[in-house]
Amino acid sequence: MFRRRTRSSSDDAGATEVTPGGKGRATPTRKEAEAARKQRLSAPRTRKEQQAARKAQLAQSRARQRLALSTGDDTYLPARDKGPVKRYVRDFVDSRWRVGEILVPLFFVVFVILALAPRTVSALGVYVWLALLLLMGADAVRVVRGVKAGIRERFGEAATQGVAMYAVLRALQMRRLRLPKPLVKHGQSF
Repeated sequence: MFRRRTRSSSDDAGATEVTPGGKGRATPTRKEAEAARKQRLSAPRTRKEQQAARKAQLAQSRARQRLALSTGDDTYLPARDKGPVKRYVRDFVDSRWRVGEILVPLFFVVFVILALAPRTVSALGVYVWLALLLLMGADAVRVVRGVKAGIRERFGEAATQGVAMYAVLRALQMRRLRLPKPLVKHGQSF
C-alpha cells in the first residue's frame, strides 16, 4: 500500500506526448532552471564590466544605424530621419537636381579665383559669389514650397511642421554625402 509503484513501459511512452492544452516542451530540471536564472541575473558587477557592456551595446546599435543609413531601413534610422514624412522629403529632394549638389565645388573655385586672380578678375568673383548665394536662397525657397505642398497633399497640414529645415539642409548637401543615402535617381518619380 505504501510502496512505490513501478512504471510500465506504456507509462513512459505517454510521458513524452504533448497534450493539446500543454506547453509544448518538457519541464526543465531544477539544475537547468537555476542555470538559466543565474545567466539572466548575471549583471556586470564592477564599473569596468558595466562600461564594457554599455560600450558593446552602443557599438551594436551604431552598426545597425550605419547599415540603416545606407539601406534606408526605417527601423534603425535615427529619430530625425524616421517616418514616412521624412522619407517623402528625402525622396523629393533626391529626385531633382539641386544647386547644393554643385555648390561646394563652385564655392571652392570662386574662393581660389578671389585669392589668386588679379584685382579685376577678383572683383568679378565677388559678383559670382553673390550670384551663387542668391541661387542657393532661391533653390531653398523652391524646395520648401514643393515639399510642403506635397506633404499637405499626402499627409495633411499637421505633418508639415519641422520639415522645412530638414529639406533645405538635405538639398544643400552634395548628393554623395547625403545620409541616409539617396534611394531615388534624378528624374525618377517616387
